[in-house]
Amino acid sequence: MTERLKIEHLYKVFTDKPERALAMLKAGKNKSEVLETLGQVVGLDEVSLSVPSGSMYMIMGLSGSGKSTLARCINRLNEPSAGKILLDNEDICTLDEAGLRDVRRNRISMVFQHFALLPNRRVIENVEFGLKLRGMSAGERRKRAEEVLSVVGLARWAYNLPHELSGGMRQRVGLARALATDADILIMDEAFSALDPLIRTEMQDELLRLQRTLSKTILFITHDFQEALKLGSRIAIMSEGRLVREGTPQSIVLEPGSDYVAAFTREVDRGRLFDAGSVMTSLVTILRSPNGIVLGDASGEPGPGFMLDADERILGTVTASGIELARGGAMPQPDTRFTCVPAHTKLVDVASRYRAGGPIGVTDDAGRLIGRLEAGQILAGIGAPGAAGAHHVN
Repeated sequence: MTERLKIEHLYKVFTDKPERALAMLKAGKNKSEVLETLGQVVGLDEVSLSVPSGSMYMIMGLSGSGKSTLARCINRLNEPSAGKILLDNEDICTLDEAGLRDVRRNRISMVFQHFALLPNRRVIENVEFGLKLRGMSAGERRKRAEEVLSVVGLARWAYNLPHELSGGMRQRVGLARALATDADILIMDEAFSALDPLIRTEMQDELLRLQRTLSKTILFITHDFQEALKLGSRIAIMSEGRLVREGTPQSIVLEPGSDYVAAFTREVDRGRLFDAGSVMTSLVTILRSPNGIVLGDASGEPGPGFMLDADERILGTVTASGIELARGGAMPQPDTRFTCVPAHTKLVDVASRYRAGGPIGVTDDAGRLIGRLEAGQILAGIGAPGAAGAHHVN
């Protein structure tokens, strides 16, 4: 996957003369030591990350961790003290005023926590605002604004004023305004945190729906780990201006790497985070004959397996003793009562499909059998802090 945005060794010190602070940071001193010695506040301390094109990339951390400072450095609302911000391999930090103006109007849009709508302009005029700054004609920008308002479900409210809308609807206007410019990067800075919980959930669902359709590159700033898990394809966790953990939601929950990160993961609903593919046992061929194919544990451990026909269609399950027969060259008798789930099925849904006494088959996107699940693996994946990671097919 191509990188749309890449940040390399980015620093931000809130001072006109950051040289001494930068030298201290590069020598291994931290934010607190710089503040104590120089009285200067460090916002970012050597942050490096890559945002793939079309991804929803989450930046999270506690208050003061540097996440919002990072967002504001990316479009240079805050001027970085050192480092590079590469948008499609062009360093934004080197742009002059005209170049920066072009980036803000055409390539990066922002959605703010408190909507930032123009209170005396109608909804459709708010959505048109960025297009007007870009110099688009009145007719073109009105057409584009109407299209985007329809996408976010606000077409009938186009000529209302912002104060006539609910909080969730006003946030949709802010989202529509950002989407209208069709920018390369959409930055959402705590965009849903001011909303009531129910409306916040609805907006998260709406954003996921839009993302499935539009595949935008989104940098989403949040302090809520559950929100990061729900929305993000990758998560970067910040503390004291530094990036302390980065990875997929599942990898961060399985291997936090520090007490700070682990504190975010304790209340995670693992059954809705992990899927069948993440905890399955991989299967390999034990016996292949004209009468069928027997698949068993890839590690060679005893346990149940599956039998396929010559075209690799699933015939049924095979007991552990049947697997041992197959290892000796004999074809066992399958139990034709079986259940299979796609690898992306969440464990909470897998649990509802489990039938006592037999494994569940796990299939890939093409319907091919790639693994098995037993009751213990399902329970461990849902409840245990050290749930097993994925075992890949050999």
